[in-house]
Amino acid sequence: MPQLNPDPWLLILLSSWLTYIIILQPKISSYLSTNNPTNKDNKSTHMDPWTWPWIQHSSINS
Repeated sequence: MPQLNPDPWLLILLSSWLTYIIILQPKISSYLSTNNPTNKDNKSTHMDPWTWPWIQHSSINS
């Protein structure tokens, strides 16, 4: 069974991961984010209740 022989593919796998970890990852992580997160004031948000058009708000049990 050739897939159990790690000789052809193990070197390629390890070299690609080492390339990513050593060379590409520091280059990618050095970029600055353009959208910095901001704190949102939760007290200023006003939530209106959702009204469903097919539900009538009349008192049925009264």
